[in-house]
Amino acid sequence: MADIAGIRRQFIRTAMEAPFLAREEERGLAVRWKDNRDERALHRLISAHMRLVIALAGRFRHYGLPMADLVQEGHVGLMEAAARFEPERDVRFSTYATWWIRASIQDYILRNWSIVRGGTSSAQKALFFNLRRLRARLMQSTEEHVGDEIHRRIATAIGVSRDDVALMDARLSGPDMSLNAPVGEDNDASSERMDFLVDGAALPDETVSATVDGERRLSWLQQALT
Repeated sequence: MADIAGIRRQFIRTAMEAPFLAREEERGLAVRWKDNRDERALHRLISAHMRLVIALAGRFRHYGLPMADLVQEGHVGLMEAAARFEPERDVRFSTYATWWIRASIQDYILRNWSIVRGGTSSAQKALFFNLRRLRARLMQSTEEHVGDEIHRRIATAIGVSRDDVALMDARLSGPDMSLNAPVGEDNDASSERMDFLVDGAALPDETVSATVDGERRLSWLQQALT
């Protein structure tokens, strides 16, 4: 199998060199792909929007995940957008694809950002990606910097419970606790947090599914470069 890191680097270089598409040219390519499954048309459509993937991925770099991984997930979203796009609608492909690219990247971040996984409902996603911004805005607009009051206002704005906001705030405010940290008031080294965890290892069928997904994504990246 080709080296995936090398493919990612080549993907980024290719993205920055791809020419832009005029509106009618873009629509023509989308029609050829939808009606005739023209692979060359799909390749041109995807290649012209690779830089959009990189731009959107860059907005999420502060979550501490590898940029190459964010770009790869964004490309998955771009391919999904191409599969679902309806060229007869009066909308640019870039506008349509932006939602799919962002959603794919955000789902990846939610799966990988923290040892303690957060919820994946739409409300939990909104909380995860907007908590810092809303908290900063509220603290600038009010003299009441009491945590509970800020949490209550954020909960109302997003549509989640105040406890959900407090929990997410705690996750985003500090690093994950080491599983080897001692448990007990006296930090008794004989017991660690890991000793109290239920085995969360993936089942065999889940492992196979993840492997297949990874190979499929690598294949998509290779196709985008040929």
